[in-house]
Amino acid sequence: MVKYLKTPISEAEIRALQAGDTVYVSGLMVTARDDAHKRLVCEGIIPEIDLKGAVLYHAGPIIERQGDAYNVLACGPTTSMRMEPFEAEFAEKTGIRLAVGKGGMGEKTAAACVGLGFVHGIYPGGCAVTAAESIIKVKQVIWEDLGMPEAMWVYEAENFGPITINIDTKGGNLMERQKKEYRERAERAQRAERTESGCLLRSPETAKKRCKKR
Repeated sequence: MVKYLKTPISEAEIRALQAGDTVYVSGLMVTARDDAHKRLVCEGIIPEIDLKGAVLYHAGPIIERQGDAYNVLACGPTTSMRMEPFEAEFAEKTGIRLAVGKGGMGEKTAAACVGLGFVHGIYPGGCAVTAAESIIKVKQVIWEDLGMPEAMWVYEAENFGPITINIDTKGGNLMERQKKEYRERAERAQRAERTESGCLLRSPETAKKRCKKR
């Protein structure tokens, strides 16, 4: 199912999502990677911005300054699992409703999604320029001392997506489900291959007798 959301996203809207849904979001979005997460969670420094109902995007943007304004050239997703040690506390302290990145996240984040009412989504890799086109304005930069890719950039986004919901608030986990399905398929294929190879003997008569016994 495809859904269009606008920040501030409510808890009810988030809890209505299911793993596998496709989402496009408009409104307040911030990028934050490892260093920004560590500063907020480990150092306890809370940015002076209301992020309740906002979108957190795991990305290190490429931005050029044009006078007093900023222009986002590229903004591709980074690996979400790098934020796994911090994401639950980040969500609890800021009130974000949707975290987006590349790949999956771990059990701690999955439990927090259920308890806090936020979700994790996946943005396609290799689409950094496309992602930048959905960012219509850079509103603010926080912790610029961390450097361009690690600072917390604050944006106004319009129809940012497609975002595939990976972890929902009901315990659904798209990537873990797919991993299980792939493992099961691989095991079935290996069993079938072993069975077939056991019957592929040099003598057709011997193969026929052996396969009949099976």
